[in-house]
Amino acid sequence: MKVQYGDACLSLQQVYEWTGKFMNGISSVTHSPRPGQAHRVVTPEAITALEAIVKENRGITVNEIARNGEYIEK
Repeated sequence: MKVQYGDACLSLQQVYEWTGKFMNGISSVTHSPRPGQAHRVVTPEAITALEAIVKENRGITVNEIARNGEYIEK
């Protein structure tokens, strides 16, 4: 397989890992959601709110906006 696919070929260890996953019932190769920071959706309302914040205070930083999330989540 290395001759045919070169560097795109899975290593033997990866083949064993995927085989184990499929044998244990994993049937999807796509990424599954992971725990951690909540998923945020970009909406037209959020964009409009953010634009208003920036127009009001052109000197505001990304960190200030991130720290004060209530600006956007209203």
